[in-house]
Amino acid sequence: MPFLADTNILLRLAEPSDPDYTIVRTAVETLLARGERLCYAAQNLVEFWNVCTRPIDRNGFGLSVAEADARARLIEARFRFLPDSERVHVEWRRLVVQYSVAGVQVHDARLVASTLVHGVANLLALNGRDFARYAGIAAVHPGSVRAAG
Repeated sequence: MPFLADTNILLRLAEPSDPDYTIVRTAVETLLARGERLCYAAQNLVEFWNVCTRPIDRNGFGLSVAEADARARLIEARFRFLPDSERVHVEWRRLVVQYSVAGVQVHDARLVASTLVHGVANLLALNGRDFARYAGIAAVHPGSVRAAG
């Protein structure tokens, strides 16, 4: 069962000092140990890079390009890439109109479009409410991921 990792998951994995780091890392390791596929989309890496290279005083990590690149490479090595395509764009356009998406929420709609086009029904996210409006996907909080017993 594949999962798309929301950008907030990827950012927590990259920042061990974050209060959510442990719960996110445990969830990711548990899913991988169960043989689940973890995925990312181009949108994720764009948002990830933005936060990594944005100055700390502007709510970023303040990393150099080289440091952001090293962290992005870790994501690319452990997660499966869901490629962008015209189909993703068309689905995103449908979603933003159907669900009256405006402002910053257009980025989440782009992730949802990617999941729907690629048949990924689960989205691992800390902020599941951001995805609650969309039919066809389930937002899964990392705290609800349990090891197979």
